[in-house]
Amino acid sequence: VTGQSIPEPYRHRAEVGNDATMPRMEVIVSGDPLSIDEVVAVARGEAAARPGPDLEKRMAPAREVVERAVGRDEVVYGITTGFGALASTRIDPTETRQLQINLLRSHAAGVGDPVPDAVVRAMLLLRARTLAQGHSGVRPVVVRRLLEMLDLGMVPVVPGYGSVGASGDLAPFAHLALPLIGEGEVTFRGELLPAAAALSQAGLQPLNLEAKEGLSLLNGTEGMTAMLCLGVARTERLARVADLAAALSIEALMGSARPFRPEIHRLRPHPGQMESAARIARLIEGSEIEASHSEDFTHAVQDAYSLRCAPQVHGAAMDTLRHVRRVVDIELGAVVDNPIVFPESGDVLSAGNFHGQPLAFAADFLTIAATELGSISERRTDRILDPERSSGLPPFLSVRPGLNSGYMLAQYTAASLVAENRVLSHPASVESIPTSGSQEDHVSMGWGAARKMGEVLDNTARVLAVEMVCAAQGVEFRAPLRPAPGTARAVEIIRTAVPPLTGRSSVSSDIETVAEMIEAGAFDELL
Repeated sequence: VTGQSIPEPYRHRAEVGNDATMPRMEVIVSGDPLSIDEVVAVARGEAAARPGPDLEKRMAPAREVVERAVGRDEVVYGITTGFGALASTRIDPTETRQLQINLLRSHAAGVGDPVPDAVVRAMLLLRARTLAQGHSGVRPVVVRRLLEMLDLGMVPVVPGYGSVGASGDLAPFAHLALPLIGEGEVTFRGELLPAAAALSQAGLQPLNLEAKEGLSLLNGTEGMTAMLCLGVARTERLARVADLAAALSIEALMGSARPFRPEIHRLRPHPGQMESAARIARLIEGSEIEASHSEDFTHAVQDAYSLRCAPQVHGAAMDTLRHVRRVVDIELGAVVDNPIVFPESGDVLSAGNFHGQPLAFAADFLTIAATELGSISERRTDRILDPERSSGLPPFLSVRPGLNSGYMLAQYTAASLVAENRVLSHPASVESIPTSGSQEDHVSMGWGAARKMGEVLDNTARVLAVEMVCAAQGVEFRAPLRPAPGTARAVEIIRTAVPPLTGRSSVSSDIETVAEMIEAGAFDELL
């Protein structure tokens, strides 16, 4: 397929690139901390990454330490020795350049479908930031080349499997780094190409790596961090959309607004719970549907948990998300290379900042939170479709029950996605398995935790889409009673792309369309 149109599963990787029509805010890579928003903007192609003006000045002292160690033939891990279990093997100074090439080639052992383009772009940015800190001992040209690839839309092909998240994301970073020396594969200008061909098209020469540069391109947690940055941004939106979906379901099921009154939540002041309750209350404020039964205490003494406990569940997910954001914020300013060069003292110290345990925990926590957002959403959908519990809605929202099954199978889909999410929520971070001849005898599995987190977020967006499609139709069945302005606007947005179900079309495309609308921010104006 090389040199031809990009085949599946690579096709999605061409969606983000150097598009001149996109707004191009700039993110400066100086070695200073980045924000999650900056990483996400670069990953999505909404921002360009540029080297800081003092890059050479910041990086030069550490590079001088490395060059002195090579010149004196000192025993320094990763500079004049082998790696991992081969750390006691001395390397002749004349072979340090070949060592860097061999290191990238031998570590490029990943397999499986490539990770999404946005993840790879974030990895390029974060790897450049780490090296620019001045504690890795590499030359500024390495940082500049990573940023050049980003700017050109030259995206390395990084297989999805192969990292255990301990010495960093070694295999993924080897595939990320090979194109710097003209090896490996990239997508460039709509084609899947050998890196050497892409560099030639761009007028660039492969880099000749110097001592330690190969190792510094591999060690670190930026693969996990890249996925978590994108995961935090996605989960923040999904958590808010879950409140909107719940508000629509409350309207469709003729639920009560009383459980969302602020005095209730001030008595248990978890920040996320209070935020969720306030959002749901605002979205259903002014509803004729709710007002029609608000004083009728025979209508429903208590709503089901999936309705009245939505703030407690959604809010807990939001608070978990805040914890994950704090972890990622720290990582976006951290030194995660090994060995670490200290220019002031001249020390080159081997330690464990590359270990991904904080990120593995964070990815697992975020996965569990997203799974619960989907789990409670599916319960609301089931209630809307069940004629025994839906307060008078047609069975499965069918306009011709019996002749047409309505949204019956949409709930099956939501249930299957929730079940899959529960399996994927088993924590990867407790599944350490020794590597490198047991030199690396405890690993984080953070890459796997973050990778499956992405699958759960995909599934959760679709579960929420099912609820919103069903709830919108349920709200419409309550006519002539009008929903609140907020939920009415949500129905209006849905109806711009998805018509009411009449039995003349399949449900699948409606679910996928609304899921895409959620991810694209179509409902953000209400949140």
